[in-house]
Amino acid sequence: MCREALQTDPGDINFVSLLGSILSEKGELEEAESLLTRAVKAAPGHPKALEDLGTILLNLNRADQAIPYLRRASELRPEHPPLLSKLSGAYSSIGMVSEAQKYRAKAAALSPEQAKLEEATRLFVSGRFRESEVLAQELVRENPTDVNAALLLARLAINASCFEDARAILEKITAMKPRFVAAWHDLGTVLKELNEHEEAVGVLEHAVGMDQHNAMSHYYLGAALAMAAKPEDAIASYQKAVAIDPNLTGAHIGLGHVLKTVGDQSGGIAAYRRAIELRPNFGETYYSLANLKTFKFEESDIDAMSLRLADENLPVDCRVHFGFSLGKAFEDLKDYERAFEHYEIANQLHRDTIAYDPVQTEVAHERMRNIFSEEYFNDRKSGEVCSVADPIFIVGLPRSGSTLLEQILASHSMVDGTSELPDISMIAQGLTQPRSGQVFPLCMPDLSDQQIKALGEQYLSQTRRHRGEAPMFTDKMPNNFAYVGFIKTILPNAKIIDARRHPMDSCFGCFKQHFAKGQTFTYDLFELGEFYLEYTRLMDHWDSVLPGAVLRVQYEQVVDDLESQVRRILEFCELPFEDACVNFHETKRAVRTASSEQVRQPIYRGAVATWKRYGANLDPLRDILAPVFPEWDK
Repeated sequence: MCREALQTDPGDINFVSLLGSILSEKGELEEAESLLTRAVKAAPGHPKALEDLGTILLNLNRADQAIPYLRRASELRPEHPPLLSKLSGAYSSIGMVSEAQKYRAKAAALSPEQAKLEEATRLFVSGRFRESEVLAQELVRENPTDVNAALLLARLAINASCFEDARAILEKITAMKPRFVAAWHDLGTVLKELNEHEEAVGVLEHAVGMDQHNAMSHYYLGAALAMAAKPEDAIASYQKAVAIDPNLTGAHIGLGHVLKTVGDQSGGIAAYRRAIELRPNFGETYYSLANLKTFKFEESDIDAMSLRLADENLPVDCRVHFGFSLGKAFEDLKDYERAFEHYEIANQLHRDTIAYDPVQTEVAHERMRNIFSEEYFNDRKSGEVCSVADPIFIVGLPRSGSTLLEQILASHSMVDGTSELPDISMIAQGLTQPRSGQVFPLCMPDLSDQQIKALGEQYLSQTRRHRGEAPMFTDKMPNNFAYVGFIKTILPNAKIIDARRHPMDSCFGCFKQHFAKGQTFTYDLFELGEFYLEYTRLMDHWDSVLPGAVLRVQYEQVVDDLESQVRRILEFCELPFEDACVNFHETKRAVRTASSEQVRQPIYRGAVATWKRYGANLDPLRDILAPVFPEWDK
């Protein structure tokens, strides 16, 4: 409505100010700042515009610029506690402690609870989570019905990945205030993080039912439907969101993701392009285009990304996405030196923000080898088991051809392709019970046959929602390579395929990929190489204690002789040969991984030995991996 009014009368400062305030609430700070700057220049006595502009600048960590606007707004509205709290926060940010205390005391005198909530919110936005939590807890203790403070507490729990705590808080909020839509949105997000995707869909459908015209509800529902493997329904929800609010950037990005998943590449590109128009500084959208793999950037895209990557004031995650996207752009131009330079920048920026300890990986794998020994499996031979043979696990390192193997198998009439399922690791780690002292995998020898059988049945039950009617299904979570012993314990008749590729192509493929979550070992070439050695050592152990249980499939051999390898894979899985598996690129199905566009093409050699293009840049990685080079490339 504001935009329509401004088309009629572009000089109406009330609408300029109101639109700036709305965009600020939505987090679209760049356009909001521009509009509100215009508003306060035209109407320097407009207290709301002054306050909102000061708030934006404060949220952008430009407190020194925010103070003049907040002070002027405070002179016009001297009895407004939230404004005084913001002024206090601004002065605190630049180290003027006495001024900060003065305004905090004044705000607290006028409205203690509101001032405390404003301060807790400001601390949360600025990343000072522990301090924010202390204030939010005080507010909830003082007033257990204060749902705004409780919502902040829930968001703090989400930020700390304490999803069960967040869920408990949000369920109390929605019980007290059944029409508090923001709480329903957050509850849906939490359930999604807990991998309770159907429940998340139900919660967000409830939110949509409360207000069919709330674009954010449709947006959150679309995200939940996508995670619940219902891409067509997700498309419909995202389309409703952008129909209600054409400027909702996240919904355009989400729509692009699901259109890509179902094979509508042109539709996905159009959705991403619209998101870029709305938020050109948001690097994730450019990376979504790069992640199509078959997409090539235009020169204007490269110029725009280079300009933004150079802006050190841009959030680190945006610069990371721009770095990876530029790496892909220069690789497509065959400028491998500049491509590597950008991949290296992007990886270093991200590595500095995450925690990864190679020693922990080594210790965890050593525990697996010690527990799942030859003696362990000999002792289990006579035990009662879950004998179902439905699952086909595809394991290995990411970027090693696992999506291709899944597409081949999912093209068979007797196999459903389900993508990467987190259930094996969740069930295994769920065996750790801190109160009783039980720890996985140390507890495995102590579990009874009935408990072991129940774990297999639990996996089959949890994964049922991802399957169709076919008797078998794939689970291509690559990290399950560490759980081969656990899988063969709880599902001894399951099939396991190890997707292998030349170690240099596999590792460098990981280095070029920015993963949505996890895979923290992939952002440093030395750590990547060491992890690959750990992976091969663990796979060698499984071959030793479970001879013949894992089929190793080499990507390069699949490329060289597709039909022979397809027959070999199907024979291992005890499936009859079908021509559709050789013509896998003709199979119509949703593919959610980064290789979604590549597996919709016939087999090609373009991805073999790509690491050699990068020359000396990869010598350190080559030195690490030399001991595990395949015989045909030594």
